[in-house]
Amino acid sequence: MTADADELLRAVHAAHATELHRYVARMTDDARAQDVVQETLLRAWRHPEVLTRTENSVRAWLFTVARNLVVDDVRSAHRRRELATDRVPDAPTPDGTQRVLDAWLVADALEGLTPEHRAVVVGAYYGGRSVAELADEHGVPQGTVKSRLHYALRALRLALQEKGVSS
Repeated sequence: MTADADELLRAVHAAHATELHRYVARMTDDARAQDVVQETLLRAWRHPEVLTRTENSVRAWLFTVARNLVVDDVRSAHRRRELATDRVPDAPTPDGTQRVLDAWLVADALEGLTPEHRAVVVGAYYGGRSVAELADEHGVPQGTVKSRLHYALRALRLALQEKGVSS
């Protein structure tokens, strides 16, 4: 670029940069507006023939280029896929899939028990009741509750081993 073209660009910048920034800032945020104005003036620098036009023609060209840059940015793929935010993303949460699958396997294994055995296992492990409480609830001696728990847990272990869950 020649010294005359540099002077023309400085004159264009002095005459239009503030109004151009104000125009673009209405369409986008302030930081993006500064980038658009800079890119617009860079394009004017790359096309020095534009700078030799009339004042109104130069102004129209600058504003058209700036508007097109904003429209192109809005339509761009990165704008549609990226969301800017001031908040830090939530901390990652552990995947609960394995826990759900394990619960299904245990529920399926519990279904394979007799109703008496299932009742003491569910009462003891899920209900948190003691052997004495279970004995009173089912009307059987405490030894029977202990025996049912023992055989029920053994049957559960075998059922889960058959499913390949435990060793």
